[in-house]
Amino acid sequence: MKVSGSRSGRISVAGLIAMRPGSRTRLCHRLRRHTGRKGERRSLSEHDYIGLIDGMHQLVKAPIVLVWDRLNTHVSHAMRDLIDARDWLTVFVLPAYAPELNAVEYLWAHVKRSLANLASVALDRLEALVRNRLKRLQYRSDILNGFLTGTGLSLDLPPPSP
Repeated sequence: MKVSGSRSGRISVAGLIAMRPGSRTRLCHRLRRHTGRKGERRSLSEHDYIGLIDGMHQLVKAPIVLVWDRLNTHVSHAMRDLIDARDWLTVFVLPAYAPELNAVEYLWAHVKRSLANLASVALDRLEALVRNRLKRLQYRSDILNGFLTGTGLSLDLPPPSP
């Protein structure tokens, strides 16, 4: 999300929706503010994403099966090395362009819709609004479950091979 004018910049957000049988569905997210300073990265890095995944692992206290899109940072060599260093993490990558299979895309659409008529605000105010919206969703397992259901993907394991 971008803000123009004085105190401009952008906010990058990454999120994970975790579901575990017998537990409530959870949301974990990270925000990064970009002010446009010289040499500043304009997006989230591999270390930002792996920090999010490590945070979710600490939250759910279980192995993670991660399904995500083909964002260049998600499939980079650096990310592959970070993933390989975590024996509790299994990653499946979605087809090239399949936002309808990505539950987090439904999450972003929901958050953006809640900000749709927002007048241009300072970057710190936008950051606070996005954090507020995401914090509210953390406690709404019913909505998070709806995002997962919206993908149409089965969360059941396939039967074992004979």
